[in-house]
Amino acid sequence: MKILVLALLIIPLATIFIHSQQSITPHFDELITMAKELVSALENGHYDQSVKHFDETMTKLAPPEKMKEVWEMVIKQVGQFKGQKSVWTESIPKYDIVYVTCEFEKAILDIKVVFDKNKKIAGQFFAPPKSTKEYTPPEYSDKDTFSETEVEVGVEGWLLPGTLSLPKGNGPFPALVLVHGSGPNDRDESLGPNKPFRDLAWGLASQNIAVLRYDKRSKVYGQKMIADKNNKLTVYEETIQDVLAAADLLRKTDRIDAQNIYILGHSLGGMLIPRIANADSKNTGFIVMAGPTRPIEDLFVEQIEYLSLLDGRLSDEEKTNLEQIKSSVQKIKSLTPENSSQMTERFIGAGADYWIDLKGYDPVEKAKNMHRPILILQGGRDYQVTIEDFNGWKTALSNKKNVVFKLYPAHNHLLISGKGKCTPAEYQKAGHVDKVVIDDIITWIKKVKK
Repeated sequence: MKILVLALLIIPLATIFIHSQQSITPHFDELITMAKELVSALENGHYDQSVKHFDETMTKLAPPEKMKEVWEMVIKQVGQFKGQKSVWTESIPKYDIVYVTCEFEKAILDIKVVFDKNKKIAGQFFAPPKSTKEYTPPEYSDKDTFSETEVEVGVEGWLLPGTLSLPKGNGPFPALVLVHGSGPNDRDESLGPNKPFRDLAWGLASQNIAVLRYDKRSKVYGQKMIADKNNKLTVYEETIQDVLAAADLLRKTDRIDAQNIYILGHSLGGMLIPRIANADSKNTGFIVMAGPTRPIEDLFVEQIEYLSLLDGRLSDEEKTNLEQIKSSVQKIKSLTPENSSQMTERFIGAGADYWIDLKGYDPVEKAKNMHRPILILQGGRDYQVTIEDFNGWKTALSNKKNVVFKLYPAHNHLLISGKGKCTPAEYQKAGHVDKVVIDDIITWIKKVKK
C-alpha cells in the first residue's frame, strides 16, 4: 500500500533510501540548495533544469520528458503544488539525502533527492513525510516476551535486511511472513507515524507467534531494478520471489515450527496470496489483509476519483486529470506481449511487462482452487481497497470451509480504527493495528495449527 499515501501502485522513478540517524551539517548547504532548485524547476515546468545535476545513470533513466511525466502524475494525485515547507537531511554509506517537505493541495509529501559523494543526483522520488514522532508500542505488545534478531532475506544478488521477532522459550513456534503492499516499503510498512507491520510483529510475538518482516526489494534495490534493462520486472521479482525465500528461511530457523508457516499479504501482497500459495505448497495457511479482487489499474482510477471528490466537487482540472488517467488505463488494458515487446513507456509508474504479467490475473478465481486455510481481513472505511473487493472474496469463497472472513467497519486500510470519512490526512496521525485484529489472527492460527 504505500505509494504517495494515495494510489495503490506507483513504482518510483528511482529509489535509494536506507534509514540512518538524522543529521544536518554544514556540508549539506550546497546539496540543500541544489535539491530546492530541483523542486522549483519542477514546480515551474523547467524540466530541462530539473535534471542538470543528475549523474550518468539518472540522466539516462530520467530525461526531462520523464521528469515531466512523473511530476504531472504527482499533481494528478495530490493536487496543485502550494510550496516548500521545510528541509531535513541524512547520510548513508556512499550517499547524502536531502528531503524537501512540500505542501500540495491534498497532501504533504517529502521529495527525496539522493546525492552521491561527487554531489551528483543519483536518485529522486516522492513519499509521505517521515514522522517526527517516536514510535510508541501498542498496549497489546510486551517486549519482555520476545526478542528480535536481524536477518537477511532473499536470493543471491538481492539480499534484503529483515527482522525476526521470536518468542522467548524453547518453542517450536508457528511463524508468519509479512508481505508488503505496493511501493518501496520498509519492513514496518511505515506510513507517517504508523508502522502496521511492526504492530503485527510485536503483537503476535507477544503471544508466541514468530513474525518475519523485511525491507521490500524495490526499497533496497530500486535504482538497480530500474537500471537493469534485462530485468523484465513483474510481481514475481518485485514480491513473490522474496516471500518464498522468507518462508524457506523460517523453516530452517531454530525454534520455528516448520510445519506451521503462514503468509500474510497486505494490499497488493494480499492480492498476490493465491499466486504465492501456488508457488509454495509447504506453507500452512494464508491471510489476506485488505487485498484487492479487481485490476489494480481500475482501483487507481477509483482512488483518484475518491480523492478528487473529497471537497464535494470535481473541478475542470480534476476532470481533465481523470480523463488522462483513464486514457493511461486503457493503454494498460490494450497491452499484449506482441505490441509491447520493444516498448519502453511506463504506465502509472510501471513498465509493460509488469502490467502484462497481471493481465487476466483473477485472485478470486485462483483462490477457489486453494484448499489450505485462508483468513480474509477488511476495513470498512478503507478507500484504497474497498468493501467491493471484500465482497468479491466473500461472494466467490463463502461456500468454502477453509475460508474465514472478518470485516471491521470502523477501520482503514491499515486496519487502524477511526471515525468519519477516511482521508490521506488520517495516515499522518499515529495509531496502531487494532487489538481485535491481532486477537482474530491469533485465534485463527491456533485453530488451524497442525
